[in-house]
Formats: sequence, C-alpha cells, structure tokens
Amino acid sequence: MRKNKGFSLIELLIVVAIILIIAAIAIPNLLKSRMAANESSAVGSVRTLNTAQITYQNGCPATGFAASIGVLNTGGGCLSGVGIIDNVLSTGTKSGYTFVITSPGSTGGAAGTTYDTKAAPVTANVTGVRYFYSNESGVIRYASGGAASATSPALQ
Repeated sequence: MRKNKGFSLIELLIVVAIILIIAAIAIPNLLKSRMAANESSAVGSVRTLNTAQITYQNGCPATGFAASIGVLNTGGGCLSGVGIIDNVLSTGTKSGYTFVITSPGSTGGAAGTTYDTKAAPVTANVTGVRYFYSNESGVIRYASGGAASATSPALQ
C-alpha cells in the first residue's frame, strides 16, 4: 500500500483558522499605529510651519507673517521667503493631514502680526483622531473630535 504524503483537510482548516485569528488581532493594531504615526508627523509639520513663519517674518519684515501656506514656499513676492518649506508640505496635505495657515493680523496691506496654523485629519478616525492648532506663540494645541483652537489643551 502507498501512503499519501501531504496535509489533510482538517489540518489545513486549522492552519487557516489560526492565520485568521492572528490577522484579526494584528490589523486593528496596525491601523492604530498608522494613525499614531500620522498624528506624530502632523505635530512635526506644525512645528516646521511655526519655524517657517518666524523665518519668513525675519526675512520679509515688511510683509510680516505669511498669509498662507503656499507663500512659505513661493515667497509671495519676497525673495527671502522662497523655499522655506518643501513642495509636499506647501500643497497643504501631508501624511493623512491637511494644513491651513491664515494670517488674521494682516489687513489693508499692513504686515501680518499674527497667524493661525491648523491641522486636521483628511478622514477623521481613519488617518487621525486629533486636530492640531498653533499660532505665533509657538504652542501646539490639540483637540479630539473637532477643530482645535487657542483655548484647546497644549501638547505636553
């Protein structure tokens, strides 16, 4: 008699079941890790934007703070302001977050004396949970579930 070599159907089903159990445990942790990485990248980008605003203000004193995120790359008419941030961040979207800079302190052609930087997840609860905010103080603030503001708690 010949003895067949190989695996029985029950052995294969057990292996598949074990793989599915491991995947069911690992996939949520992978998604949480990716969200944490996106949030960490967003905080780093907000810090970069704060530094870029100070650099822009020092290089372009007549203009003050940049009125938008794109100006920190193009210079907005000020040669000292060209290329302060990279092309990826200047698009306003990076690592699952969107970034917006407004300069409410620049009115009527006057130099911008204040700015607000906001970071929001592209898809809430998928690319990130927390929203971030910073202004000329340099303090980064956060909020979960909605936009952060100057009154939100500061990152520790």
